[in-house]
Amino acid sequence: MITIKEATTKALLKEYVKFPFSIYKNHSYWVPPLIQDELESFDKTINPAFENAEAYFYLAYKDNKIVGRIAAIINWDEVNNQNKKKVRFGWWDVIDDIEVTKALLEKVYELGKKNNLEYVEGPMGFSNLDKVGVLIEGYDEIGSMITWYNYPYYKEHLEQLGYVKEKEYIESKFPFENVKPEFFYKAQELIKKRYQLKPLNFTKTKDIMPYVDEMFNLFNSSYANLSSFVAITDVQKEYFKKKYISFINPEYIKFVMDKDNKMVGFSIVMPSFSEALKKANGKLFPFGFYHLLKAKKESKEVLFYLIGVEPFYQNKGVTAIIFNEYYNTFTEKGIKDCIRTPELEDNLAVQQLWKHFDPVISKRRRTYSKQL
Repeated sequence: MITIKEATTKALLKEYVKFPFSIYKNHSYWVPPLIQDELESFDKTINPAFENAEAYFYLAYKDNKIVGRIAAIINWDEVNNQNKKKVRFGWWDVIDDIEVTKALLEKVYELGKKNNLEYVEGPMGFSNLDKVGVLIEGYDEIGSMITWYNYPYYKEHLEQLGYVKEKEYIESKFPFENVKPEFFYKAQELIKKRYQLKPLNFTKTKDIMPYVDEMFNLFNSSYANLSSFVAITDVQKEYFKKKYISFINPEYIKFVMDKDNKMVGFSIVMPSFSEALKKANGKLFPFGFYHLLKAKKESKEVLFYLIGVEPFYQNKGVTAIIFNEYYNTFTEKGIKDCIRTPELEDNLAVQQLWKHFDPVISKRRRTYSKQL
């Protein structure tokens, strides 16, 4: 007998956040999230995603033991502005029992039908900056702080329940030694002259802050034509600014400005926190914070998190300027490996950027959909 309970109290939400720790205990490739960070993401008074979205968190019990969890989400911006009649599910973890998955998904269908929505898609979060996709390849690769990890049976459960592939994402990696400056050095010199552009580098986080709103505006305009893109609101910009920017090494944030000091390109790279998060095991105190700070300073592995270029400047080689700046920074820091975070398989423009570096696809993940 499976029973489903909505996590409406702080105590139950904590159980919800901690459930994956039980099924991935001592797992080599699962990266634990920070418990407090997850709880804040689900707090309507903290996370501005709830301005445009509603979410309900459910736990599944069998023999009085938690055996699964799921979030049922509606992003109203997406429904009303893009006319996508979609209910989302996310933060889905489950034991290998398809009946548990079925019972959890029923709660998602209920929410969708109640609001006259037409289909369900997941796993995905509230917005484009949340984690996305169920892992379908690359189970023997360590995860990252911005992706979900799962067992192979997750995919099997969804396919057995009649779900079909909606979107596919690829993640790839390459050793930094594959990066040869001759592929971009001359090009970026020409592009800087032709379009009167200049790179902007930083050593202090406080110097980045005045540019962050402009960066998010550029993010919105450069990703607008991708499927399922929902623009970031002003309130979300403030939230992400506080939550993420101070976490990232200032020298890993690069901007490209035009002659009028208007931003035309940006990129954010993060040190890999995977091993540090494994050591922290969900807690910042007493030692988690130390492990994260150490990784921030010493990690020889970096994740390419976001890259965006003003539509007018796309295909004009602006990324050559960005790559040149990173080449100098990474050389100085002794970086060994570069990892690309999930990119839509149909985003060929982004994939073209990396072709000279001979990246190897290390993981694939998917969102699945089903008509209600």
